Amino acid sequence: MINPWMVSTGVLAIALFVSMRYMFKFARIIIRMQEAVETSLDILDDKYQTMSEVLEKPVFFDSLEVRQVVSDISDSRDSILFIASQLGSIDTSQDDQEQSAEVDTNLEA
Repeated sequence: MINPWMVSTGVLAIALFVSMRYMFKFARIIIRMQEAVETSLDILDDKYQTMSEVLEKPVFFDSLEVRQVVSDISDSRDSILFIASQLGSIDTSQDDQEQSAEVDTNLEA
């Protein structure tokens, strides 16, 4: 005779196996995404430095098109800085939340 506890244990074991499989799958995706974001931030930082060096040089050509291109480069540099700061603040805010949670647990103890 099949015991109901055995059936429920078997179902729970299968559910645990499936959930563990998906947790590992999603964890790998998150780690790969984090590495891609960190690589992108490094590239953005390099491009920001290069654009800043170019923008520091004086423009000797007084054409409207050249000034428009310099303005576009400046706007692009500012948008790169904004994107990098937003991506960096996500990581910083997560670290701040983890630190505040640790402080709260230490205060309760």
